[in-house]
Amino acid sequence: MNANAKSILIIGGGIAGITAAVDAAEVGYQVILVEKEAYLGGRVMQMHRYFPKMCPPTCGFEINVRRIKQNPRITVHTLASVEEISGEPGNFKAKVKIDPRYVTGVHAIDDSIAEQLQSERPNDFNYAMENTKALYLPHDMAYPPMYVLDREILSDTDVERLKHICPADTIDMEMMAKTLEIEVGSVIIATGWKPYDTTNLDSLGGGQFQNVISNVMLERLIAPGGPTQGKIVRSSDDQKPGNIAFVQCAGSRDENHLAYCSAVCCMASLKHVRYIREQYESAKITVFYIDIRTIGREEKFYYDLLEDENVSFIKGKVAKINEDASTKNLILDVEDTVSGETLHQNFDMVVLATGMVPNGIDFELPIDLPVDDYGFLIGEASAEGIYSVGCAKRPCDVSRSTKDSTAAALKAIQQLNRGD
Repeated sequence: MNANAKSILIIGGGIAGITAAVDAAEVGYQVILVEKEAYLGGRVMQMHRYFPKMCPPTCGFEINVRRIKQNPRITVHTLASVEEISGEPGNFKAKVKIDPRYVTGVHAIDDSIAEQLQSERPNDFNYAMENTKALYLPHDMAYPPMYVLDREILSDTDVERLKHICPADTIDMEMMAKTLEIEVGSVIIATGWKPYDTTNLDSLGGGQFQNVISNVMLERLIAPGGPTQGKIVRSSDDQKPGNIAFVQCAGSRDENHLAYCSAVCCMASLKHVRYIREQYESAKITVFYIDIRTIGREEKFYYDLLEDENVSFIKGKVAKINEDASTKNLILDVEDTVSGETLHQNFDMVVLATGMVPNGIDFELPIDLPVDDYGFLIGEASAEGIYSVGCAKRPCDVSRSTKDSTAAALKAIQQLNRGD
């Protein structure tokens, strides 16, 4: 270890950023971890389970939180973004903006306080399928385990109410954003991904029909902390679906939307089929696909489901989804490319398997770096001393992201020690 080395700046506190942070810190290097959300863990925390072991995210996250808490070399900033990076490898300067939480942490807050408020906001963690109060804990496993106040939607009445129901110094309505200027030796970009917006998929009913949902929404429906406390039900009537369709490559491998394959959607849908079969033994499920793409030992998910008499796989791209106005059921138009038959099938619910989009397309990176046509950072090292990892540079699963992050941490350390 170089005792005089500057810190490593990690942009993004999802599984990739956390892995890089603890790997570097545990061999003696200072790390500054910056996350735009109010909590660490990223998209993985919104999963019910992740493959191939079908573990809940809490099992790995609890270990990582313990590693972060116990390591004084890791500094964490949430509700934060890196606005500017300048300088050169080994000697970068960065500006970090930290948005106000409006919660001081001086006194504990619980749901009994939040429930007394009238102001509500869409629950982003559950993909806006329900609302939370303006004062909210992002999710049950949130780290740091602190409430957040959405000041913008808080009514004047609720402002006064909080003054009366909270101990003094619990809420600071005048809290301001602040900017830190830091010096670092290397940078890891782990900005992650988001699901493709289904409202772009007009022909598939995205954003139009209540019982057409995305794959990530289904992941939250089955989760105990989701909007239905773990029950997979139709949005239109809260009834259990008896006949469900999965539409693979919804917007993917399509020049009008995402021209690439996201690599994980097939496995995600196979996992979701298992969720449904575990909850509803008699449910009928049809998967419409172009190709089923699984990797290595994960193929077992597919072969096991081929033996399930309640699960059908039809090779064919869904061209159109319509809704029966009286029942809210969905009618799918699809050509079975094996039989050549055009199908018009009726389903209670449809799940669109949408692809992964890099988060970086939503904001300007703090330093000019090359990206491909889809917004992914190009190459293992986007520039000398700056390293992109995980879904910031291409679609990948948790296992591949963490391996990528360990490699980037080693390269960042090498950069700090260069010239000794």
